Formats: sequence, structure tokens, C-alpha cells
Amino acid sequence: MRVIRMLIAFAFIALGATVGALNRQEIAIDFGAFHLSTTLGIAMLVALLAGVVLGGMAIAASVVLPLRRQLARARNAPPTTTTGP
Repeated sequence: MRVIRMLIAFAFIALGATVGALNRQEIAIDFGAFHLSTTLGIAMLVALLAGVVLGGMAIAASVVLPLRRQLARARNAPPTTTTGP
């Protein structure tokens, strides 16, 4: 399993390097307060990484944290006993 993960990670690193190398056009990004000059490949990779990070944070805030709170409440609740008929 560890080897498969490493191969997948290497494939994505190679893909990112290829995208960065093939898109070397200079672009200018204006944020209003400041101006940034970079290459198109770097801008694409940074935008993709920012989307992944923000998406992961949104999933964590909307799914993972409520489930953790629910699990903590369930662990702290007194045990229930049932008696048979």
C-alpha cells in the first residue's frame, strides 16, 4: 500500500513539474493592493493547491468537526442498560 501511495505521489509531482515547465508564459496578477508577476504554470499550480486546501477545510468544518462533537457526546453520555422482559 505504501509503494502505491509513493507511486501516485511521484506521478502527481511529475505532472505538476510538466505543467509548470510547459506553461512558462509570464502573467501579471493584480490584487488591487499589490501586483504579482509570475509564470502561468506556477499560477495554475498555486490556484489548484489553494482550491484543495480550502475544499479540505470546508469539508472538515462541515462534516468532520460535527461528527467529532457527536462522538465526544456519545462517549461522555452515561451508559444505558436495558432489561429483558
